[in-house]
Amino acid sequence: MWDELYDLVPREVKLPPGSARLFSLYYQLLVRGSRKTNLTRILEPREVLFKHFLDSLALLSWNPALTGPLLDVGSGAGLPGIPLKIARPELEVRLLDSAQKRVDYLREVIGQLGMPGLEVLHGRAEQLARQENYRDSFPLVVSRALARLPVLLELCLPFVRPGGRFVAYKGPEAEQELSTAGRALEVLGARFGESFSYSLPEAYGERCLLIFLKLEKTQDKYPRKAGFPEKRPLY
Repeated sequence: MWDELYDLVPREVKLPPGSARLFSLYYQLLVRGSRKTNLTRILEPREVLFKHFLDSLALLSWNPALTGPLLDVGSGAGLPGIPLKIARPELEVRLLDSAQKRVDYLREVIGQLGMPGLEVLHGRAEQLARQENYRDSFPLVVSRALARLPVLLELCLPFVRPGGRFVAYKGPEAEQELSTAGRALEVLGARFGESFSYSLPEAYGERCLLIFLKLEKTQDKYPRKAGFPEKRPLY
């Protein structure tokens, strides 16, 4: 079934040889990991193929010539970071998650896939974004199914270097969420760039990438302490 990926991906997304084998292995590890910890409720193979793998690869339709290093904030099951790495083996990818069980799972996946340039970071975004080697340093940061947009912007934009981009994977509610993001963008030194809408095959749903451009370094007070972005979003 995983060989279908070569035909299902958009024309501009060319998967390297051996991708189907790696996606199959990743799927097996995803199912096994989900039995041990809370990774995803979507485990039926075809649903995973469309809702997780193809959805993650949509970033390559927006920008086929993707360069890194890329940071995936709140990576959880490894989405979208691991599918992007499989599709672009030369891409350096960092997977950030705060839960030890998910970090352990991600480390196992990395070990099994055997792909250099794929690394797990353990910690909360609110804390790691204050470390000098991560703050204002990534040309591309992504996040999928993590939080409401104003919260997401506060957690992710501090990692983006000026001139870099943050991409939020969203569903049909993207435009509505975008209408609440004005203040967060202003105080975090960024602006909305563009949206990229797409449909998953076989009527599996409508999705949208919201792309933001970082204009300047983030003010020192952001992100606020753990819990504050969720309790008091920047509306």
